[in-house]
Amino acid sequence: MYRIPFSAFRWLALTAVCAVASAGTATAGVLDAARQAGTLRVGLDYAPPPYKGGAKFRTPEGVDTVLVDDLAAQLRLPLSILPNAAQPLKGGRPDLVLALVPEGAATDAGNAAKVESANTVNIPTGYSAGGMAIMRTDTTIRQWQDLKGRTVCVSEGGAYAGTLAARYGAIEKVMRAPADSLLAVRTGQCDAAVHDDTLVKDLLKLPEWKKFSAQLAPTSRRQLVMQVRGADAGDLAQLRQLAGRWNAAFWAEVKKKWVNNVAFEVYLDQNVPDCH
Repeated sequence: MYRIPFSAFRWLALTAVCAVASAGTATAGVLDAARQAGTLRVGLDYAPPPYKGGAKFRTPEGVDTVLVDDLAAQLRLPLSILPNAAQPLKGGRPDLVLALVPEGAATDAGNAAKVESANTVNIPTGYSAGGMAIMRTDTTIRQWQDLKGRTVCVSEGGAYAGTLAARYGAIEKVMRAPADSLLAVRTGQCDAAVHDDTLVKDLLKLPEWKKFSAQLAPTSRRQLVMQVRGADAGDLAQLRQLAGRWNAAFWAEVKKKWVNNVAFEVYLDQNVPDCH
């Protein structure tokens, strides 16, 4: 009778182990892990502090918090936000991350681009924005370089905090939220405010902002993507389907709500006349 050499047994055993391990890895997507844990963990570059009763409510700078709430609702999972997620996926802590990337760097023909260094896939959310400066219409600021030595308001945790001083020599004044920054422009505390053009352009259409509608063309345009750890086919298919809900109508409603809320917050706090 022919006997299989011991080395062949060993090879067969190793092959079986690898096959089992591969099958386990293939089914262990981040969404399955989130369901098993009972929590969806999402990393953000900046997570606004929790609202405390009695404090003034402030609409945050970015729209990523809107998306994480929508994701959690669609997946029917409690949400856990992990802040300061600059390089989170490498450590494997969050299930997903929402991050801003340079426009054009996040998509390819397959509607997602693999980030090899972090072993992640970027799924577009349909949102992009550049930094736009807004000022009084009688401003002497005509170009970004004119911000040198001028006081410019930005929001805490916003994408533009720390960039204007380094790039243009501006004196940055970091405010708690967009409403505080925009109010500072209206009352003369700041020469300009820099925020996402996608949101602020709609704000400037309101009649009460006509006197503060001077602007510098948007710069450093980036798009918001959902970064997924690994490349589980089931995860990607489901998340792309969820992201498909973020269409033009969805974003139009998000912008409308943001503009109305911020304009109202400025109105409530403006207890001194506009600077003349």
